[in-house]
Amino acid sequence: QGPLVESGGALVQTGDSLRLSCLDSGRSFTDYAMGWLRQAPGKEREFVIGMSYTGSRTFYSDSAKGRFTISRDSASGTVYLQMNSLQPEDTAIYYCAAHLSGTYEDVRAYGYWGQGTQVTVSS
Repeated sequence: QGPLVESGGALVQTGDSLRLSCLDSGRSFTDYAMGWLRQAPGKEREFVIGMSYTGSRTFYSDSAKGRFTISRDSASGTVYLQMNSLQPEDTAIYYCAAHLSGTYEDVRAYGYWGQGTQVTVSS
């Protein structure tokens, strides 16, 4: 296990909601912007949603806008991904990672990836 550990993935139905957690137990990324990214079967890893290190700005992919939110609990060192109105197209392994440098929507801007957690949305 690395410094970031995701949890909360599950098998759900279309239209359900789900909250994923990313634990930064060592508080290694207090001053980092954070993001959630995913990789669906047969596809490249893609950016989903991210937030500035202060939490003042949020950056969305087209698929996440209006359905997903990202939040941070500094006390527990946890970054959350709240997913609503889930669709089968959201089925993927979801990763959290620290934004290091560059464009927020670019997966190459991230590092210190977690191990991922599986989200499956049945149709």
